[in-house]
Amino acid sequence: MAEGKRVALVTGGSRGIGEGIARRLAADGWHVVTADTEAGGPDTAARHVQADISDEAAVNALVQGIAEAEGRLDGLVCNAGIMIRKPIRELTLEEWSRVLATNLTSTFLLARAAESLLRQAKGAIVTVASTRAHQSEPDTESYSATKGGLLALTHALAVSLGPDVRANVVSPGWINVRDEKLSERDHAQHPAGRVGTPADIASLVAWLLSPESGFVTGAEFVSDGGMTRKMIYED
Repeated sequence: MAEGKRVALVTGGSRGIGEGIARRLAADGWHVVTADTEAGGPDTAARHVQADISDEAAVNALVQGIAEAEGRLDGLVCNAGIMIRKPIRELTLEEWSRVLATNLTSTFLLARAAESLLRQAKGAIVTVASTRAHQSEPDTESYSATKGGLLALTHALAVSLGPDVRANVVSPGWINVRDEKLSERDHAQHPAGRVGTPADIASLVAWLLSPESGFVTGAEFVSDGGMTRKMIYED
């Protein structure tokens, strides 16, 4: 059991934004369960489960495991995602379906499996989409479609599960998830003056899971340093 702590499940929690979210929630006193296809989770997680959350049986087992081991679930963070970037003429149906299953269908499976636990806890769901739900680069059809789908699925969940459960979506822009060396130009093109970090997204997710955002549901929060509001003209 989680000894009275709030319990959060973070998918895609082994690295990048998911790891940052798990780290922040643990620092805030949450009991964090991470799930990922990778065997190892962040050292801040109370428990890590290796699971393919695009698989219905794996999701059901994951949530049942939380019911048995932690006894409650207060926060569900649907962060797991993959991208297959190639021209649409080369993108196979199998690849398209794999991206949709991992990025979008998994959220449906998780919300369905966790509904009872979340209702009992008066909990919250946060999905992680992308600014690619609003704008695109070439050869990102499957990824962009899933992120747009997450926006609609999230507000549908907010209406269907409310008032017991709140659901909101965060859409990150450019987040430096691999601690890459970036140029001054990379940072300067953002109205905020810099590229984002996993901690930027984690702080927003932490607020959306907290009672402080109790009147917020069905909403999208874009965290992109202002880039989707910036008009860009090529020379």
